[in-house]
Amino acid sequence: MQEQDATPSRGSLRGVATMFGSALSNQVGAAVGASAFGAVGPAGVVAIRQWVAAAVLLPVARPPLRRMSWPQWWPVLVLAVVFGAMNLGLYTAIDRIGLGLAVTLEFLGPLGVALAGSRSRRDVLLAVAAAGGVYLLVLPGPSSDYLGLGAGVLAGLCWAAYIVLNRIAGARLPGLQAPAVASALCALAYLPVLVLLTLQGRLGGAPLLYAVTAGVLASAVPYAADLAALRFVPYRFFAVFMSVHPVLAAVVGIAVLEEYLELHEWAGIAVVVLTNVAAVASGGAASPLPDSGATTAGAVPPAAEELDARPA
Repeated sequence: MQEQDATPSRGSLRGVATMFGSALSNQVGAAVGASAFGAVGPAGVVAIRQWVAAAVLLPVARPPLRRMSWPQWWPVLVLAVVFGAMNLGLYTAIDRIGLGLAVTLEFLGPLGVALAGSRSRRDVLLAVAAAGGVYLLVLPGPSSDYLGLGAGVLAGLCWAAYIVLNRIAGARLPGLQAPAVASALCALAYLPVLVLLTLQGRLGGAPLLYAVTAGVLASAVPYAADLAALRFVPYRFFAVFMSVHPVLAAVVGIAVLEEYLELHEWAGIAVVVLTNVAAVASGGAASPLPDSGATTAGAVPPAAEELDARPA
């Protein structure tokens, strides 16, 4: 009996460790990608990341491209546009305002989905708290980089759109087929960027290595790790744990990019993170992740179709 009781605990610990490793890999990947901005720019890093994502997802998902109908194609096409805009917005924001602030602003997307459609007083208060957290984070003034802030907000809006679109596409294409096709289409759309960088002699050496590493750490590793983690922890716990991303982004920004934050920025990150924890843990009707138990081994969980988040 004691061994049976201990097994779930070990599984949960393994799930938490896997989720933490996934989140850390995501943020380190973004930081490594930022090291290539000087040579290839945010668009170049995004282009390479999308090719890495497509190379990982297509062999796994094996989508039936020739048999797909228009009702299956149109959400995937829109999803591809969302992928491109989301990642370009995030990496532009990282370039202009830093990793910690950029990821926190992007995180407003899933938080908005979690609160959307609710008219309860509690969720209205959470939305007000999130807005207050953003104000603390940014403290807008004459010296604020509004283009960078706007890029971060754009990434958040795209993440929210990604969650909604993935629900539609996921109902029409099983498993990871929709994000796999969308990633491939997005990679093809960014092909001219890679061609231009190659012709200019800017795509090679250390910048190429940084960008490919960013693609592996921010796409391939999180995809695999999150799928593994969801076999050991409930979806809602996974959604709450995702709140660690802004904090890790800030810490990695300091450790890797030497992007030190002011006290008000740490306070803003804390408010946004705690608001998300409260919104998801309480089981809001619009939570972006279902609240059923852990998935069985070998299954692709519905929540896995909403992971990119992060897409970072």
